[in-house]
Amino acid sequence: QLQVAESGGGLVQYGGSLTLSCATSGSTLDYYAIGWFRQAPGKEREWVVCINRDGSTAYADSVKGRFTMSRDNADYTVYLQMNKLEPGDTAVYHCGPSYYGLGSGCHYDSWGQGTQVTVSS
Repeated sequence: QLQVAESGGGLVQYGGSLTLSCATSGSTLDYYAIGWFRQAPGKEREWVVCINRDGSTAYADSVKGRFTMSRDNADYTVYLQMNKLEPGDTAVYHCGPSYYGLGSGCHYDSWGQGTQVTVSS
């Protein structure tokens, strides 16, 4: 089973950038589609992005054009580059094995502890 550990969160100003990392272990990353979701206090979980084994990606409308996900199978790591950050992006970000449901977005089978991203206005 793929295990994950997220890192890279922090405090950033409106319009700033952050890159999150998701280090994987326990299995071969090549075998998995994987993605990120976020959860803000008092809010529902929100899917952000997932990337398939072939590298194709699906982004939520709220982050499209601002966030870019990539995977490095050789390094067992996936990344989330976040640009033009807004206060609405403030949340705990989690990564994990995922799949894409047509019309319903990305769904996640498991995830790590997450990393906090806070965007100040």
